[in-house]
Parts: sequence; C-alpha cells; structure tokens
Amino acid sequence: MARFHLEHGPIPLHHQVYLDVRAALDAGEWRPGDQLPPERELAGRYGCSLITVRRALGDLAREGRLQRTRGRGTIVTLPKIIRDLSSTLSFAQEMALQGLEPGTKLLGAVRARADETAAAALDIEPGAPTYRLERLRSAGGLPLLLEQVELPADPFPDLLTADLEHGSLYDFLAARYGCQIVSLRETIEPVLPPSREAGLLNQSPRRPMLLLVGTAYTDEGRPVEYSRTYVPGDRSKLLIETRGRWARGLRSIRGTAKSSNDSEDALLLAGDRAGDRASGQR
Repeated sequence: MARFHLEHGPIPLHHQVYLDVRAALDAGEWRPGDQLPPERELAGRYGCSLITVRRALGDLAREGRLQRTRGRGTIVTLPKIIRDLSSTLSFAQEMALQGLEPGTKLLGAVRARADETAAAALDIEPGAPTYRLERLRSAGGLPLLLEQVELPADPFPDLLTADLEHGSLYDFLAARYGCQIVSLRETIEPVLPPSREAGLLNQSPRRPMLLLVGTAYTDEGRPVEYSRTYVPGDRSKLLIETRGRWARGLRSIRGTAKSSNDSEDALLLAGDRAGDRASGQR
C-alpha cells in the first residue's frame, strides 16, 4: 500500500516523489551511510512506476544527496559543507552556522627555516627562521581540510605558546602582537595529493583534491602567513562572491567582453583585486 498519495496534476509524479524523499532525508529518516529501500519497494511505497522512482532518485543523486552504485543500491551521502572564501567568519563560526561541530587537531608546530617558495611569499630571506604549523580541521567528526601554514618567526616570538588546537591563530596574533590580518591572496587548483596528506583526510591519493595556496596580509600590506590547504572536493563547496568592477571583470574573462581591450583590462583587474578579499580568521 502506498504511504504517500501521489496526485495527478501540474506537479510531475517524479517530482512529488523527489520532494517526499528529500523531506525524509532532511528529517533524518535516512542518515548518511544508510541504504535506501530497493527501487521496487519505493515504487510500492508511492504507488508509482519504477521509472518515476528512478527519475526522483536521479535528481537527488545529481544534488549530491544520494549515491547510486551498481551492486550496492542507493546510499545516503553526507551533504557538502559550504566554505565561503569571501567571508570574514572564522572556520568555527562557519561550521556552527551550518549546525556542525567544528574540530581542530594540531599535527605539528615547529621552528623551521624558510625555503625559497615560503621566503618569496613572506618577503623574507631564504633560510630565515619561521614557524611551521599543520592542523587538521573537521566538521561533524569528518576531516574537512588540512592546513599547512608558515609564518616568519622574528615578528612573533613565543608563538608556539599559543593554544593552536582550540583557539584562533588570527585572534592570537591580534591580541599578543597587535597584528591584524585583513586580506588574503589565494590560488585554487585541482591536484593529486601526496599519499600522506590523502591519508590524513581519509582519501585516495588517486582522487583529486583542491589545493588552496595563499598569503595573508596586514592592513599595511605586510605578508605574515603563507599557507597550503588541501580540501577534498567530495566534502566541500567553495563559495566566492564578487561585486562591482571585479564581477564585471570576471564576465569579461569568461568571454562576454566586446573587445580584446576589455579582456585585457579584466585580466589586469583580476590580478590587482585578488588580494582585496577579506580573509576569515584561521
């Protein structure tokens, strides 16, 4: 017997099934990792055809709510966590707004020497003393991103005395040293992660991740942090909000400019404005 009465009318039957299954997922009737009943059982539940059920499940799979695998059936997936790259909120605040319990595990905090890449980013000499920090950030108990951070040591004596596992690094820099980080210039690219980093994030090294490489700046334009952050693409959505001339520049880069001069202006604008985005507290 059908538990949900489908009505013939302007709303397609498959969309009615989609709405009811989605509501059941939102209510926790099926949780991440659970297997949905077989399609034939769902068809009986709704009093509809297998084709109708398959279309509804297909829509939910495209949204990332379900994973359909031959031989395993239909599995409920964990909703992707949204990271707003233009937000001024801390990681913990962002996760709390999504109803998730944030977590940080400090994997390493040592004094080191800057290699050429870090030295160039931080505007210091190669071999200059730095602090290297590595933290695994999680949400809802699931590893979400791996941060590898390097800061110049001279401006921040005793940095390693900070509570880097429970407190905000940026809050500590502001309170202890009067260092306010206000902007971040960052690149994003898909990469195949090293085996160690993939293992820490419970991912296969053969599965691409997003690598965010950035430099954080004070209001005086001084670079104080160089970071590399690995983000599994199947767990996160990155949100970028653009406004004004920068948004128009993006449209030009995407091919809607009317002239080559417009495109050149947009590319220059992209480079000039990449560091203007306010950085969230780490």
